Amino acid sequence: MNLPDPNPTVALALAEDVGDGDLTAALIPEDAQAEAAVISRENAVLCGAAWFDAVFRQLNPQIIINWQAVDGDRIAPDQLLCALRGPARALLTGERTALNFLQLLSGTATLARRYADAVAGTHATILDTRKTLPGLRLAQKYAVRCGGCRNHRIGLFDAVLIKENHIMAAGSINNAIAAARRLHPGITIEVEVENFAELAEALAAQPDIIMLDNFNRTDMAEAVKITDGRVKLEASGNVNFDTVRPIAETGVDYISIGGLTKDVQAVDLSMRFRPL
Repeated sequence: MNLPDPNPTVALALAEDVGDGDLTAALIPEDAQAEAAVISRENAVLCGAAWFDAVFRQLNPQIIINWQAVDGDRIAPDQLLCALRGPARALLTGERTALNFLQLLSGTATLARRYADAVAGTHATILDTRKTLPGLRLAQKYAVRCGGCRNHRIGLFDAVLIKENHIMAAGSINNAIAAARRLHPGITIEVEVENFAELAEALAAQPDIIMLDNFNRTDMAEAVKITDGRVKLEASGNVNFDTVRPIAETGVDYISIGGLTKDVQAVDLSMRFRPL
């Protein structure tokens, strides 16, 4: 699993939090040492160790971190995730920023795992979207993979997704797909459709993927029959834990969920300190 470089994002986060210096940590003697332990307070999926490590590495490379779990592991309440040892000031300064990354990314991975488990045994694969927190897209998309789901396109640069406004501007679905094939040979082309007439037009133009936007489940199942495997189908819109399994059982190939990264709730973790 490819790991994004955490250092640029961590540097920005530390600059935002620390500014000209940690006024409160300066109350601690400069040579004081401490130990700390990160504990989980709930069932979750761990993600974000590299970002956590980078926080303390950038603050003081003398800090030693020993992990007892790895990204993608299921974790339980009161489980020890890692132990830290080093200069007390740096440990105190980095606590909040490091936990912010670990809690957020673990929250994303945990939500992804719940959705992946919900469709287990079906043909469908859960995908994320571009609805990510600004500046944290690569981190959140990594977390989605840690949770057992897959990434849609990373951004506007690595795949073509033709939506309603693109179709209107191009004049038709066929025009838009033809232009995409001419301008971007070899790139995945997906088109969004809202009804069966548009589905027929899209099928004739032969994109790689057709997105069924807000189709009800009966219509999704019919679309699966109509396409008969000629093109991959992605379901989008109104997906939640009550609907995702029935949607998967219609036979669609993909289900995209913006909430994987947009509506994430941080996992409850705590860092406990002990002076030496």
